[in-house]
Amino acid sequence: MVIFLCAPGASCSSLLFGIDNHGYTYVHDQKYSSEVVDIHHIVSRSSNAKYFFVYTTTLLVLACALYLYAYKEKSISLVYCSFLFDIFLVKSLLGKPIKKESVVIMPAFGVQLETHYVSGKVIRYFVPIDKILKPVLIECVTPVTCYWTLSLIIRGESEMVLVFKNLRPPVKILVHVWKALCAATGSNEETCAHAE
Repeated sequence: MVIFLCAPGASCSSLLFGIDNHGYTYVHDQKYSSEVVDIHHIVSRSSNAKYFFVYTTTLLVLACALYLYAYKEKSISLVYCSFLFDIFLVKSLLGKPIKKESVVIMPAFGVQLETHYVSGKVIRYFVPIDKILKPVLIECVTPVTCYWTLSLIIRGESEMVLVFKNLRPPVKILVHVWKALCAATGSNEETCAHAE
């Protein structure tokens, strides 16, 4: 689904372009002049079912431990171990929930990669424009899954920089960001390998 919206609190001349997908929403923020700043957001749509499952499981484990302690006269250490297991379960299954990842393209300066967490924490990484050789779309194949990723080939570095480190949006969303990066870095789109 393609969405065109007026930015909140702005005139309708500053449009937001978006694509809504199963697990992700892509927003192309055009509130600034396209020559100055180009902002692309990939917003994760988290499922409440996952949180319900994790918290229900932890409550059941803790309730079972309290039952064994209170009615079966088992050791209190069982309750402590259950509580520690619950903490481990919540941390490992929920981790650090990501709200969105953004790419801020400033053709005169560089590219800023941002990761926004649900807690409010934001991690930013800046890559100067003269160090970027080429943005590339890569198909990653593992024994379990297959997905696309967008990377930057950096001058003088042995490893590529992932544009979206935590989220795995589909290729139809990545192509929009890839084209914007190609335009900003001066890379010819025909020389960059991709599939549509």
